[in-house]
Amino acid sequence: MHVVIMGCGRVGSALARSLEKLGHDVAVIDRDPAAFRRLSAEFGGRKVTGIGFDRDTLIEAGIDKADAFAAVSSGDNSNIIAARVARETFGVDNVVARIYDANRAAVYQKLGIPTVATVRWTADQVIRRLIPEGLLSEWRDPSGKVVLAEVALSPDWVGTRITALEEATGARVALLTRLGDGMLPNTTTLFQEGDLAHFALEWNRLDAVTAICAAGPKPGSD
Repeated sequence: MHVVIMGCGRVGSALARSLEKLGHDVAVIDRDPAAFRRLSAEFGGRKVTGIGFDRDTLIEAGIDKADAFAAVSSGDNSNIIAARVARETFGVDNVVARIYDANRAAVYQKLGIPTVATVRWTADQVIRRLIPEGLLSEWRDPSGKVVLAEVALSPDWVGTRITALEEATGARVALLTRLGDGMLPNTTTLFQEGDLAHFALEWNRLDAVTAICAAGPKPGSD
């Protein structure tokens, strides 16, 4: 793949290095030529100095043959404009924009521009490290209505079918982490000691689901 990245800050430079290590062809755009010092000396991709949403700059970076475009500069407006130009003018299918304002990220997501809401993601990651038990939000859709969350289970659930927990909570167990490995459960899966359950559910039901998981199964549950 040929990937164009707008922004050579910490995120952009790390993204460029990672993609190149995976064998992809990478071009990085930044208005400040000094920013390219963040790239390793071994970086073999293209370095383009210019405005990331300028047509000539994008063409110099190879946007006309790009398979993907990432706008990860420090400016929300610049990232959105560049992402829309890449998508609407040059027809790049795989486009993503980094957005600090979560509310704006939700709006642009609905307009068809995949976004990463930096502040919300960072806050969720910090919470994951502050709270050792209970609810850990791992992913949230841009609207904030649906989350993927790790919920602590009472030991009383051990030996119970996953379907019993789903029936009790009204939420979907999207995956389990067992002995450090992820697995997709099925209707015959039983919870084992040490399992971590990751639920897909509506944000406004988190407290109820957390309480049910902590209480354990009701008598007679399978």
